[in-house]
Amino acid sequence: MTDTVPGTLPDRLSSDPNSPFYDEELLARGVGIRFKGVEKTNVEEYCVSEGWVRVAVGKAKDRAGNPMTVKLKGAVEPYLQDKPEG
Repeated sequence: MTDTVPGTLPDRLSSDPNSPFYDEELLARGVGIRFKGVEKTNVEEYCVSEGWVRVAVGKAKDRAGNPMTVKLKGAVEPYLQDKPEG
């Protein structure tokens, strides 16, 4: 169980299972990212307090087989994509 209130997202989240900021449950629910007001679908990691996202660069991979990424700075707005039941 996480220490976040339901409906809120952590300050930092990563889609890399080796990262300490990885949360499988939360990612399974679906997390969307608006970066500088634009919907992004290729975000690998984000940090709201520091104002950055890491996005995948094409289909390029590093030596370990992870996607190559670039860090972009700006306003980050994460949100849950799943719809509340009821």
